[in-house]
Amino acid sequence: MKITLFKGDGIGPEITAEVVRIINELHLPIEFEEYDIGQTAYEKYGELIPESAIESIKRNKVALKAPVTTPVGKGFRSVNVGLRLAFDLFANIRPARNLPGVKTRYDDIDLVVFRENTEDLYIGEERIVDDHTVEAIKRITRKASERIIKRAFDYAVKHNRKRVTCVHKANILKKSDGLFLAVFNKIAADYPCIKADNLIVDNACMQLVMRPEEFDVMVMPNLYGDIISDLTSGLIGGLGLLPSANLNDEYAIFEAVHGSAPDIAGKNIANPTAMLLSACMMLDHLGYQKEADLIRGSIDDVLSHTDIRTRDLGGSATTSEYASAIISTMKKRS
Repeated sequence: MKITLFKGDGIGPEITAEVVRIINELHLPIEFEEYDIGQTAYEKYGELIPESAIESIKRNKVALKAPVTTPVGKGFRSVNVGLRLAFDLFANIRPARNLPGVKTRYDDIDLVVFRENTEDLYIGEERIVDDHTVEAIKRITRKASERIIKRAFDYAVKHNRKRVTCVHKANILKKSDGLFLAVFNKIAADYPCIKADNLIVDNACMQLVMRPEEFDVMVMPNLYGDIISDLTSGLIGGLGLLPSANLNDEYAIFEAVHGSAPDIAGKNIANPTAMLLSACMMLDHLGYQKEADLIRGSIDDVLSHTDIRTRDLGGSATTSEYASAIISTMKKRS
């Protein structure tokens, strides 16, 4: 089985190397095809996503991706957005749960954000009205709303979740977010076993920092999903701990959601946990749940029973030392 691998920019190559080292310890029939994308690819080939990389995803159907650099305010379009749109990866799934041994303000957090991935303001359609005015298009369609909302409810049923919450701003955006909410209410009626409710996005943010343990599955349009999923990462210890999947019924790309952190690149101090947990989601997707759970359990053991952790978690371990501790624990558990 071949999987497309993007090692990314900044800290990407070093965390990728450690994640691959951990996966190789499982001795699964997996072979990685490695390609450059993002700034590294642009410097080498003059394009952000080489056609060879696109063709690899088309062949393999599954990719594992490290962070890539995206300039703010100018320059090229986000590679992440480009890949999602190129393959119509409409579902962005970001689970957030407390990890043992990682001290946070909150306990008992175990929630999943479902973010629609292909429309809303993220389509990036803007126009200059005049020298003083710029407009941006917010696009919400029934089709895109239906498929992400149904995906969230199906996930809740499959994983024995009890509640699905729709996040919106339909009190102001009555037509666009109003459509998303109307679709949610219609689909919710088909899942009587799941509690369905909705929150206006500003209220949802407040509730998340007051009572985050009460949330279960959350589904929302693209922009809110981007913001709220980052918020949920802060609840559990930061972006370095939050995995992510971008998928549809044919293709899947699994990635760490944090940035490329060029300021610490090459120093062997980056936290590979988010990418490793994303790789665990990939293994689940491929049918290797037992092996994914072995890695997750080993991460939990290292963080709860040792002082081996990277600097962002208050430790002094290097990236490779942390990965080695996980491997050692995997061997003890298996």
